[in-house]
Amino acid sequence: MRIGLIAIDGCFGSAVASVIDIVRVADGARGDVDPRIDPIELAILGPKRRVTTTASMTLSVDHPLSESGEFDVVVVPALGTLTAAATNDALQSRDARSVIASLGRLDDATTRIAAACTGVFAVAETGRMHHRRATTSWFLGPEFLKRYPTVALDLDTMVVVDGNLVTAGAAFAHIDLALSLVRSISPDLAQHVAKLLIIDERPSQAAFVAYEHLRHEDPIVVEFERFVRARLDEPFNVAFVAQSLGTSRRTLERRVRAALNLTPLGFVQRLRIERARHLSATTDLTSAEIALRVGYANAETLRSLLRRERRRS
Repeated sequence: MRIGLIAIDGCFGSAVASVIDIVRVADGARGDVDPRIDPIELAILGPKRRVTTTASMTLSVDHPLSESGEFDVVVVPALGTLTAAATNDALQSRDARSVIASLGRLDDATTRIAAACTGVFAVAETGRMHHRRATTSWFLGPEFLKRYPTVALDLDTMVVVDGNLVTAGAAFAHIDLALSLVRSISPDLAQHVAKLLIIDERPSQAAFVAYEHLRHEDPIVVEFERFVRARLDEPFNVAFVAQSLGTSRRTLERRVRAALNLTPLGFVQRLRIERARHLSATTDLTSAEIALRVGYANAETLRSLLRRERRRS
């Protein structure tokens, strides 16, 4: 397999380094796992001969972007941004536009595209993700949905595979992305590399999502979040909440789904679990007392939801 890793000035340094290290360890270890596994070649693609990452790591570019189609997989790492505004600005840079143009010219039948974190935005800019499943940085989910409303965004899953597109979540999900690529070559090799590098399996981003950091601009959703956070210990009735906010149930459900990719009830359940975990870690309250504080009369109901979340994460 030939893997082309795109790098531009300002891309996330540890993202690039983790992909390079995992792929090269996999290539070095393949003979120990199965001598029949073909070599795994990794090369740097870029718009100029040398690029510098956010960690001031300088990389020599092996191939221009125009040769991206010669690789079996093209990997797009994070752009090195942490906010919606910075990501939008980065997407307009000359280097990013060159990357987006080169991705748009790839042949779906011969080249897979893999991206993580804000790198997924660059792939979405090509239009290749219409009506396809993908994931990205959980804290940029609302902005992603705003820019690309036809993408089926799954912020819970760490790595999403949809045909020839592979996407992964925030920042260090590049590790999971790289392992996923190795796993497509040989599951045994991926398991061996994970053991060598002490990488735990993390199939979900759900356990890492802090909903108060999700950025969206919808005033109804902002008021909805404030309303339910102040009343997590009370029974939830979406019709009552909508009426209290001066809107209809249908409008509230539609706006929450558009901003957060969750139903109102789903969002409230996530907030309750988040609050329950915080209380468990910072107080001496019993499970029954915590359950009451987050709106569950039965502690077993809360325990069941927590177990479900643990299985997902």
